[in-house]
Amino acid sequence: MTWAIYLLSQSPEWRERLTEEAENAADGSGQDAALVQTRAVVEEALRLYPPIIGITRTAMRRAELAGHKIERGTMVVISPYVLHRHRLLWRDPDLFDPSRFLPGAARAIERYAYLPFGVGPRVCIGAAFALQEATLVLATLMRNFTLDLAPGQSVWPVINFTLRPRDGLRVTVRRRHAQPELRAAE
Repeated sequence: MTWAIYLLSQSPEWRERLTEEAENAADGSGQDAALVQTRAVVEEALRLYPPIIGITRTAMRRAELAGHKIERGTMVVISPYVLHRHRLLWRDPDLFDPSRFLPGAARAIERYAYLPFGVGPRVCIGAAFALQEATLVLATLMRNFTLDLAPGQSVWPVINFTLRPRDGLRVTVRRRHAQPELRAAE
C-alpha cells in the first residue's frame, strides 16, 4: 500500500484514473466494479517494490545456470527487486506503468519474471487475499481522499525485513467529499 500511494503521488494520470474507477464502482453506475485499473496499480507497485527481498532455494541436483555450474545442495537466491527490473524481461523496467498488468497486456509477462509473493510450493499462502485486500483498500482511499507526498520529502527504499521507505512515507491527506452528518436514530 505504501508504495502504491507513493507511486500514485508521482503520477497524476493514474491517480485520476483510479479515483474515477473507485467512484464508478462505489455508485454502481460504471462498468469498473472489478477495479481492474486499481488492481494493475497494486501489481505494478509490487513489481517495482516487492515486499520480499529474496527467494532462496536449494539445488536438488547438479545444473548449469548462465554458464555457471551449480552443485546439488547449493543455495540459490533470487532477488525479486532485481528480477522485476531486468531489462531483458521488462520494457522500461524502472518506469511506473500499471498498463503492463491490464487485461491482455498481463498475458505477455513471462511466468517467472514476476514473483512478488515467491513461487512454487512455498508461494505466500495469503497472496490472493493480499492482492484483493490491497485493491479494495486503495480504491476506498482514492474514492475518499486526496493523498499528496509531504513537501520536501525524499523517498528511498531500504530493506528492513521488507522493502520500505527509509524514513517512512509522509503524506498530506485531504477529504475529497464532505461527509454526511450522522444522526442518532429517533
